[in-house]
Amino acid sequence: MDLKDEMSNRIKAAFDDAEVHLADYTGGGDHWEATIVSAAFEGMSRLQKHRSVYAALGELMHGPIHALTFRTLTPEQYETETS
Repeated sequence: MDLKDEMSNRIKAAFDDAEVHLADYTGGGDHWEATIVSAAFEGMSRLQKHRSVYAALGELMHGPIHALTFRTLTPEQYETETS
């Protein structure tokens, strides 16, 4: 399994309804950009959201992932931004 699939699977395992958009923005496989949409983020602070994503990714953050930029949105926020 490649890193992109592993990241997506881990996030989806942590957030059942997650919609995950990942992009390797340098092409080297270690700098990633993500948008994660889940109802689980409702009522969470930004810090809580980020900690929960880092927890889902676990040791990947200390190994193959050098940098991760991400946005965490509820489905309503995502709908507002994309319409």
